[in-house]
Formats: sequence, structure tokens, C-alpha cells
Amino acid sequence: MEKNKNSHAVIHYAGNELFVGITPSGHAQAIETNGERASAATPMELLLLALGGCTAVDVVSILEKKRAEVKDYRVEVRGQRHGEHPRRFTRMEVHHVLRGGRLRERDVRQAIELSETKYCSVAATLGPGVEIASTFEIVDE
Repeated sequence: MEKNKNSHAVIHYAGNELFVGITPSGHAQAIETNGERASAATPMELLLLALGGCTAVDVVSILEKKRAEVKDYRVEVRGQRHGEHPRRFTRMEVHHVLRGGRLRERDVRQAIELSETKYCSVAATLGPGVEIASTFEIVDE
């Protein structure tokens, strides 16, 4: 069993509603809250990316273990937010679009389900407070 891993991120204020986040692994990420300027991702946009990235890594890994050939893959994540503050996500829709060889519907469905229920730590962190609805399509070669 894995021991608890602590993470330490740092957010620096750069002025004018712009921030620079430093990840625990030392990568810099611009973050902003000025939607009109739109020069960097907002914290809520990063949450959409976090869920999509987390599940994508799992799905590809599981499908490769099943000897599927994933040639092209994208994950589209849409979030619905509560109308009042805090404007948290209440529902996130995750749509997987895959192209490749030996991609069976059953395997893709199982890989997505395993990611959502067992492996994706972002989905687990969102917990029961956010409904996550997943769909997928397999594009013919």
C-alpha cells in the first residue's frame, strides 16, 4: 500500500489579476481571473483540464494493456456551474473520441469506467459533490 504523498504547490501574485503557479514538480503555469483579457487559464478551466488529463492517461494505459492501438484520442470536458457563489461545478461531462486499431466498444467502456471509479484521483477528489457523466465514440479508420 502506498504511503500518503504530500504535494506542495506555490502560487505567486504577479499583479493585475495574474498569478504564476509552480507545481510540486517545478513547472510554471500562468493563471488568471480576468476573463476579458483571457491570457491564461482560470482555476476552474484548469480543473476541467485536470479531469480530462487524468482520465485520458488511465484510458490509454488500460487500452494499451488490452493491446488496442490508440492512434488518435481526445477528451472533451464540459462543466456546468452553480449559478450562485461559490460557483462550483455541479456536473462535468467527459466525452472521449478515439481512433485506432482493435478498439472494441466493450474495452473502451470498461477503461473509462475503471478510470472514473478506481484510478483517476481527480475524479475521486471531486467526489460525490460533482456528477461526472462520460460518453465516448470510436471513429473508424
